[in-house]
Amino acid sequence: MRRLSNAGENTFCYKQIQFVEDKQEFSRFPTKTGRRSLSRSISQSSTDSYGSAASYTDSSDDETSPRDKTQLNSKGTSDFCVKNIKQAEFGRREIEIAEQDMSALISLRKRAQGEKPLAGAKIVGCTHITAQTAVLIETLVALGAQCRWTACNIYSTQNEVAAALSEIGVAVFAWKGESEDDFWWCIDKCVNMEGWQPNMILDDGGDLTHWVYKKYPNVFKKIRGIVEESVTGVHRLYQLSKAGKLCVPAMNVNDSVTKQKFDNLYCCRESILDGLKRTTDVMFGGKQVVVCGYGEVGKGCTAALKAMGSIVYVTEIDPICALQACMDGFRVVKLNEVIRQVDVIITCTGNKNVVTRDQLDRMKNGSIVCNMGHSNTEIDVASLRTPELTWERVRSQVDHVIWPDGKRVILLAEGRLLNLSCSTVPTFVLSITATTQALALIELYNAPEGRYKQDVYLLPKKMDEYVASLHLPTFDAHLTELSDEQAKYLGLNKNGPFKPNYYRYKHASKIP
Repeated sequence: MRRLSNAGENTFCYKQIQFVEDKQEFSRFPTKTGRRSLSRSISQSSTDSYGSAASYTDSSDDETSPRDKTQLNSKGTSDFCVKNIKQAEFGRREIEIAEQDMSALISLRKRAQGEKPLAGAKIVGCTHITAQTAVLIETLVALGAQCRWTACNIYSTQNEVAAALSEIGVAVFAWKGESEDDFWWCIDKCVNMEGWQPNMILDDGGDLTHWVYKKYPNVFKKIRGIVEESVTGVHRLYQLSKAGKLCVPAMNVNDSVTKQKFDNLYCCRESILDGLKRTTDVMFGGKQVVVCGYGEVGKGCTAALKAMGSIVYVTEIDPICALQACMDGFRVVKLNEVIRQVDVIITCTGNKNVVTRDQLDRMKNGSIVCNMGHSNTEIDVASLRTPELTWERVRSQVDHVIWPDGKRVILLAEGRLLNLSCSTVPTFVLSITATTQALALIELYNAPEGRYKQDVYLLPKKMDEYVASLHLPTFDAHLTELSDEQAKYLGLNKNGPFKPNYYRYKHASKIP
């Protein structure tokens, strides 16, 4: 694992982009929600880190597959595949609302669009397609990039936002409720375009990177850089690197401080309750809940549930994380020890078969099972699709799995990422991650030949600090400046970085 060069060596980042420090006030608007797709796909494709389940329209209103439609935007082009291009106006409104809470990206767009640091970049992206992602995509376009985009999650696409992007000329291939075949078809359509070859990848989960590596090896070799933001996708990159098969430099955004401590922790701390409330209307006070995994996502989930009066247990394989959970007031158990008594199980590990069929068989009637980890492998959903069990769809993204004796287990989003499939995610937190992604793309694309080898790199501490500083004006926060004497005493540059790379920022899991 390598860390990127320090601030003075970066080609185009925080030093060249000066942002207005004035306090910016933004009005908040609620995200409009609507009915969700009733798709029953059991795709094994990836799901992850950010977006919104909100949508103006129900994709079941028109059962015709977008692949079978011929659609044109107002410019007469058809290089896209979305649910309904006529929803573009609604999508534009959603994007404008998101822009109000993504001040750093908008500032980056306004300040740097004259310099076009991404001129000539051809970025193919596979992320959640939401209003917040659209702000990132439109920023990349304003900075000179050409973009083609697809979804990393079959449930999280906002159809109206996909239409709005397609209307302005971004080639989007995604819609809410894709099948497994649709998912891979959309990825291939983004990559395989005559006369257009990507030179940058922005991925969330590693599916796009995997597809290009396997199907288009010649294209993969010419990629100038990969930016990956999920645990699973980063794990795949390290596997390629270890095997000597990673022939392009890649940036691990997931392990940047601003991603882990803000997106993973604070975002999940708020969105876990939102997703559970919208789907089940459950009251949390007194409920016994098991959170599997005490990483940043697990820390956020447990803090929120504890604050609501739930009795929270934690399962962990890592003794350090387990000790943190104990010191934070949670009892660390094995799942089998409490499986018969708990009301809710939430998985947050990124692993597979965390909740098995045997454990599901022993859960009590009315128990809720859901996932907040990256992919849909944590809960053994496939084992529930057997003749003796009955599936009853009671509302969008909520299934009752019924045992022969009448017992019901409530499964949310078919084991996929709960907050992105069933609720919304705070826009401000996503602004932090999106800004980090944009700067990582700029750095990789503009880096001189030889700066980055065929390896996986961490972002420099200076870039993390820079992204954080861009978001402080929203809170009217004012940083204290070191004097020359103080900086010399600490052995620091007055402008940072202020912490060494090995410094671990303490999480804030306590909620009064």
